[in-house]
Amino acid sequence: MASQEAVGDGAAAREIRDGTPLARVRALCLAFPATQERTSHGEPCWWAGGKKMFVVTSQHHHDDRVGFWAAAPEGVQGALVAAEPERYFRPPYVGTRGWVGVHLDVDDIDWDRVEEIVEDAWRQVAPKRLVAEHDAR
Repeated sequence: MASQEAVGDGAAAREIRDGTPLARVRALCLAFPATQERTSHGEPCWWAGGKKMFVVTSQHHHDDRVGFWAAAPEGVQGALVAAEPERYFRPPYVGTRGWVGVHLDVDDIDWDRVEEIVEDAWRQVAPKRLVAEHDAR
């Protein structure tokens, strides 16, 4: 069952509580088994199985953009950024490991794609046992 910890007092935390697109990302993340929400670097993040982060909000760089970074399977980051650079980007720090950045301050967010990105991220880091249990449902 998903659990939630404090989301902190940063700008992204306020936006999540206020019902912006980040609230929808939060709901998508917390829908997966054994997912926890924690604060890291002042921003809400979601962890799979209590050990590995799979999604982090990305406002702590103060670039006036709203979005998130997510773990991604090999090749996904490059394909998304090449196809739609106004929506997807290579995030700092974790971009070298294939994570993909998703801007949420664009018109017509593709929520089906966002849901796929979040699920892929969870699958990338969740313990195999959790993935198997989730798939068996």
